Amino acid sequence: MASIGRLSTKDAVLLLCDMQEKFRPNIFQFPNIVSNAARLLKASRVLGIPAILTEQYPKGLGPTVAELEAGDLTAYAKTSFTMMIDEVEKQMQALGNPKQAILCGIEAHACIACTTYDLLEKGIEVHIVADAVSSRSQTDRLFALSRLKQSGAFLTTTEAVLLQLVQDAKHPNFKEIQRLLAHPSPDTGLLSFFSAL
Repeated sequence: MASIGRLSTKDAVLLLCDMQEKFRPNIFQFPNIVSNAARLLKASRVLGIPAILTEQYPKGLGPTVAELEAGDLTAYAKTSFTMMIDEVEKQMQALGNPKQAILCGIEAHACIACTTYDLLEKGIEVHIVADAVSSRSQTDRLFALSRLKQSGAFLTTTEAVLLQLVQDAKHPNFKEIQRLLAHPSPDTGLLSFFSAL
């Protein structure tokens, strides 16, 4: 039976892809993308979901932006367009090979796409957080999301992920998650995408 894509805290890993300083001026909706990713990272800490962070050629593209608040994570440097480098593969194995990946970062048509294909080929369910991924061009971003949906990834939003992970207002961490939802996610220009779905 095909998976319906129900997220679970015990089977998931949060993947944070290449949200670096040099991308700041060029990525469509960059501040809002990072803000949403930062909320996902805060929620992952509350809910005990491990997080893995990569940086694309940090020598040239700079470090992860401070507002992600990921300073406690090891940043795995890479040159490939997939996050699934040897060090990340080893980290996934050390985590017991999570069955679900919650994926955010940049760029949608490059590193997010290549990571998604690799994860799907390994049989890992991929949840792309559409309002926490972007590209330099909105065209590349929207076509990438459409293409990745065709490949079998689930498209979701920051708020949807947080609510699916707690599932009940009686969840012991619901109040902390609710605080992360106090302000709705900013519009990151996805509404035009729905006319094409």
